[in-house]
Amino acid sequence: MLYGVLIVMALYYLLPLYVMVVTSMKGMPEIRIGNVFAPPVEITFQPWVKAWSEACTGINCDGLSRGFGNSIQILIPSVFLSILIASVNGYALSNWKFKGSEVFFTILVIGAFIPYQVMLYPIVIILRELGLYGSLWGLVLVHSVFGMPILTLLFRNYFSSVPEELFKAARVDGAGFWGIYFKIMLPMALPIFVVAIILQVTGIWNDFLFGVIFTEPSLYPMTVQLNNIVNSVQGVKEYNVNMAATLLTGLLPLVIYLVSGKLFVRGIAAGAVKG
Repeated sequence: MLYGVLIVMALYYLLPLYVMVVTSMKGMPEIRIGNVFAPPVEITFQPWVKAWSEACTGINCDGLSRGFGNSIQILIPSVFLSILIASVNGYALSNWKFKGSEVFFTILVIGAFIPYQVMLYPIVIILRELGLYGSLWGLVLVHSVFGMPILTLLFRNYFSSVPEELFKAARVDGAGFWGIYFKIMLPMALPIFVVAIILQVTGIWNDFLFGVIFTEPSLYPMTVQLNNIVNSVQGVKEYNVNMAATLLTGLLPLVIYLVSGKLFVRGIAAGAVKG
C-alpha cells in the first residue's frame, strides 16, 4: 500500500515534466495532431536552439541567452552576500548574546513573513534615491535583504545545536569572535550552508516579481524573458519552443537539488531542531 501510493504520487508529479520534455522535442506539425502523451516520432532539438538564442520577446530576438547572463550576474553576488551576512548574524545571535538580542532576532524573523507586495513602492523610492533603480546591483541588494531573515533563523538554530563546550574551549584558548567563526563554526556548518545556497538559488533564480519591477528590459532575468517568450503574440504559438524555454529556465535549480539533496535534508533537519 505504501509503495503503491508513493508510485502513484510520483507519476502524478512526473507526468507534467514528461509532457514538457516530449513536446519540446516535437515539430509543430506533430504537435497539431493533438496527442500530448505520445513520444516524438521524429526527435528534433530545434525548439531548444530557438528558445535559447532565437525566440523573440518584443523587438529582441535573442531568446533566453541574454536573460541567463543577467540571472547569473544577479544570482552569484546575491547568494554570497545574503549567506555571508546571515551566517554571521546567526552565529552572533546563538553564541554572543547581547542586551536586546532576542528582541532584535524576533524583529528580524518577522521580516520573513511580511508580504513582498507591501514593500514594493518604498523599495522603489529607496533604490531611486540610492541611484540603483533599474540596475542589476539594485536587484542584488533587494534579494540580499529579503533573504536574510529566514537564513538568519536557519543559521541561528544550526549554531545553537553545536556543543557549547567547543565555543567555551575556544574562548579559554583565546580565540575571538572571528577566530571562532572561521576556525570552528564554518568547518562544521557545511550542511546548513548547502540548505542556504539551495533556498537562495531557488528563490532568486525563480523570482519574477522583483525582476520585472526593479530592472529595465535590457537587464531582465531569465524568468522575465521566459514570460515574454511564452506570452508573445507575434506569429504562431510555438508550444515546443515554450516547453523548451521552460525546461531551460528551471534546469539550474533542478541540477543543484539533485546534486546536493542529501546535504539539504541533513542541514534542514539540523537547522530546525532548536529555536
